[in-house]
Amino acid sequence: MRKYLATAAAAVVLLGTASPTIAATVTADRSVQAQVDRLTKEDGLAGAVLSVRDRNGRTTTWTSGTAQRGTGKPMVGADGRFRAASVTKSVIGATVTRLAAEGKVNLAEQVEHYLPGALNGRRVTVRQLLQHTSGLPEYVDLIDFSKPATPADHLALALTRAPVGKPGARWFYSNTNYLVAGMLIEKVTGKDFREVTEDGVLKGLRGTYWPKNGELGIRGKHAHTYGVSPVNPKAGDTDLTELPGYVFGAGGGLISTPENLNRFWQSISERTLRTMLAGAVPAYDPKGSRYGLGVYTYPLSCGPAWMHDGGLPGLRVLSGRNRTGKAATVYVTGTPKSDQHLFAALDTTLCAQSS
Repeated sequence: MRKYLATAAAAVVLLGTASPTIAATVTADRSVQAQVDRLTKEDGLAGAVLSVRDRNGRTTTWTSGTAQRGTGKPMVGADGRFRAASVTKSVIGATVTRLAAEGKVNLAEQVEHYLPGALNGRRVTVRQLLQHTSGLPEYVDLIDFSKPATPADHLALALTRAPVGKPGARWFYSNTNYLVAGMLIEKVTGKDFREVTEDGVLKGLRGTYWPKNGELGIRGKHAHTYGVSPVNPKAGDTDLTELPGYVFGAGGGLISTPENLNRFWQSISERTLRTMLAGAVPAYDPKGSRYGLGVYTYPLSCGPAWMHDGGLPGLRVLSGRNRTGKAATVYVTGTPKSDQHLFAALDTTLCAQSS
């Protein structure tokens, strides 16, 4: 178990006796550490890390558990790489929103205006695509991961299924929406969506990258992830660190660090964030949330957080920011039976008085 408290610790040493503000900081810190420890000790997950970056750029990180079972190796911190899973959708949502601000995409336009025939004539707008109100069915559970395939191939799989609703009728979370969003970015820019994000909303975030085709591992410092493989469930709880991340694409393929995701959230301009949040629709998961263009509005005890969650076999992550500009990312190497403790840790961190 480790935590990074350089700022608070230095202040206590210099002042000798903690002021009320520092005392509140220390109390909040202990509360967050207890929340992170609960994820490993009570929930039984191998490792957990929670990193927060305040609006002044100061970072504090709490960790618990191990980076690899059976080694005693401490859990990695804010610079440890991990699969961002569906937090990737916020990166794609911010990218399309920027393209709209540049006049390259009209959010109210039909997707097939940009990708003729791609949806077999379904009248889905770009906004509906990003909001998960398109009615497009899921494709991920239809993939044969042993065979090479293109996004168009995966979309064809999705379209073998009936729509889950009429466009705009209801919210239904489907990775197919962001599969198409990646294709849309490529069409209007003439570049792969990965390159567009790296030159745009991810620019300057060293350590964040998109896996290459066929790449299974995670580069650099990282923790191992553990869970039940969907390909071989009979094997039980196994090491799932190696996954075909490239295949997850625009819906969940990004690899990043807690520090970089926090920087990403803080780099989104107020104008872009307002557009992403405008017209957000009620979402059923997480409970009480609303969904905009690749971003949830989630109610915390101190007000709304703008965030996204994500999950892959062996991993669960929450990442976002609050109204003050304070950003936080929490992830665990395992699949919790309930998200309650994860959200509690995020709430405690983003609602601490030291923000």
